[in-house]
Amino acid sequence: MFTNAQLRKLIFPLVMEQLLAITVGMADTMMVSQVGDAAVSGVSLVDMINVLLINIFAALATGGAVVTSQFIGKKRQDLACRSVNQLYLVSGVVSLVIMALTLIFRSSLLHLLFGSIEADVMENALIYLILSALSYPFLAIYNSGAAIFRSMGNSRITMLISMLMNAVNIIGNAILIFGCGMGAAGAATASLISRMLACVIITVLLTNQKKELHLLPGGWKADWTLIRKILYIGIPSSLENSLFQLGRVLVVSIITYFGTVQITANAIANNLDSMGILPGQAVGLAMITVVGQCVGAGDFQQAKKYTIKLLKITYAIMAAMIVCLLLLQPWILSIYNVSDEARALARTLIYIHNLCALVLWPLSFVLPNALRAANDVKYTMAVSIFSMCAFRVLFSYILGYQMGMGAIGVWIAMVIDWVFRVIMFTARFLGNKWQTHKI
Repeated sequence: MFTNAQLRKLIFPLVMEQLLAITVGMADTMMVSQVGDAAVSGVSLVDMINVLLINIFAALATGGAVVTSQFIGKKRQDLACRSVNQLYLVSGVVSLVIMALTLIFRSSLLHLLFGSIEADVMENALIYLILSALSYPFLAIYNSGAAIFRSMGNSRITMLISMLMNAVNIIGNAILIFGCGMGAAGAATASLISRMLACVIITVLLTNQKKELHLLPGGWKADWTLIRKILYIGIPSSLENSLFQLGRVLVVSIITYFGTVQITANAIANNLDSMGILPGQAVGLAMITVVGQCVGAGDFQQAKKYTIKLLKITYAIMAAMIVCLLLLQPWILSIYNVSDEARALARTLIYIHNLCALVLWPLSFVLPNALRAANDVKYTMAVSIFSMCAFRVLFSYILGYQMGMGAIGVWIAMVIDWVFRVIMFTARFLGNKWQTHKI
C-alpha cells in the first residue's frame, strides 16, 4: 500500500515539523525571558494550562485522522470527505466551548491551580490566558486540517504551513515584545495572529474539490454517526493525553521539593531530551495514517507489516539522533550559565533518559498509535493512565522523595513507567484482540 518513497515523503516533513516546533518554542521562551521574571512566570504558568487544553484538540484531530484514513483504505472517498466536515464541526464547537469557559473562569482557574501568586505575575498570566484562549478555535481547526492532510499522506503541506506560522510567531514576538513593549501580551498576540493565519490557509486549501479529501460545500449538517466515530477515538485519546500532561505537572511539583540545583538540572535535561525522541513523535503521526488505511482496507497483515517497519525506522532515526545528542551534550551543557553541580546532574539525567529511550520509547509511545489506528483506544487509554499514576507519579514520590534519590529517582520512575507500557502494548500487538474493534 505504501512504497518506501511514499513513507519517506510522509515521515521526513513530520520530523522537520517537530524539530521546528521545538526549536521555535525554545526561541519563543528566550524572547519572553528578556521582558522580566513576572512575564516569564506568568507565561509559564498559563502554558501548563494551554498544554492540557491543546491536547484535547490534538486528540480530536487524531480521531478524525483515524476515521478518514480508514475510509480511504475502504475506498469510500464520499464518507472520508463527509468526515472532514464533521471533524471541523466537532473541533470548532468543542474549542469554542473551551474558549468561553476559559474566558469566563480565567481568574478562578489560575487561583485554583496555582494558589496565591504575586500580583504582577497574576496580571501577566491573566492577559496571556485571555489571548491564548482566543486562539483555541483557530488552533483546533488548524490541527484538524493538518490531520486531514496527513491522512492523505501529504505532510509536506503541514510542514510548510508550520514554517510560515512559526516565522510569523517569531517576527511578531520581535515586533510586539521588543518594538512595542507589550511583554506577555505581545507574545500571546503573535501566537494568536500566527494561528489565525495557519487556520485560514489550511482551510482554504481543503476547499479545493480536486483533492482526495476536501471540505464539502453542503456538508455542514451534523452527521451523528460520523461524529460518534470521531469521538470514539477522540475522547479516550484526549483523556489519556490530558491526564498524561497532568501527571507530568505533578512530577515537576515533586521535583520542586528537591531544591534549585535539581529543578535546574531537570529543566535542562527535559529541553535536550525532547530532541532525542523527536523522530519517534513524527513517526507516531505517520503510523496513524499508514495503519489506519490498512485497517480500513481490512488488511491486518499489512497493518502488522507496516507497524514493524515503522518501528524499525523509528529505532534507526532515534539512534542517530541520540548518538549525536550524547556526543554534543558536553558542548551544549557548557552554554548554560548554571552551577557545576546542576550541569553534572543534568548530564546524568540525559544519559538515563536517552540510553533507556533508545530501547524503550518507540514501543512505549509509537506502537500504541498502531493500536489507536485500529480503534483499540480504550486499551491504550487504560494502560497509559494506570502506568502514569501507579509508576511515574507514585514511584517518583517513593524513589525521589521518600528514599531521597531526588531527580534521579524521578527519572528512574519514568523508566519503570516505560517498561510497563512496553510489556502491555507489545503483548497486545502480538495478540489478535486489537484487530477486533469496530466503530
